Amino acid sequence: MLRRDIITLSKIIDEINVAVTMMGETDFESFDADEMKKRAVCMTAINIGELVKNLSSECRADNNEIPWKLIAGFRDIAAHKYGSLRMEDVYTTVVNDFPVLKEQISEVLNAKGNEKKINHEEE
Repeated sequence: MLRRDIITLSKIIDEINVAVTMMGETDFESFDADEMKKRAVCMTAINIGELVKNLSSECRADNNEIPWKLIAGFRDIAAHKYGSLRMEDVYTTVVNDFPVLKEQISEVLNAKGNEKKINHEEE
């Protein structure tokens, strides 16, 4: 895996952590009533989608169990059609899907060989 993919995947995890922390224990009704939180969480989703688009095609192909196209597509909708976004979808994505995505990416980063590659390329 390319060093830049490893860095990008790490940044995606950082963005997931930001969104999950912002959401906290917020229920949907509270989230839906908080315009600042909605916009902040959507911006984080946009950042994640943009980072996904920066991954190499090899990284995406080697880890095709992760729905890269859906993530990038969600970014496009959040960025270009914010007014038509269903906040229920945003909420569900952050609460249910982001933790799964974080786990999947963590597994990719912890896969055999990546640690050696990171250490080797940093030398």
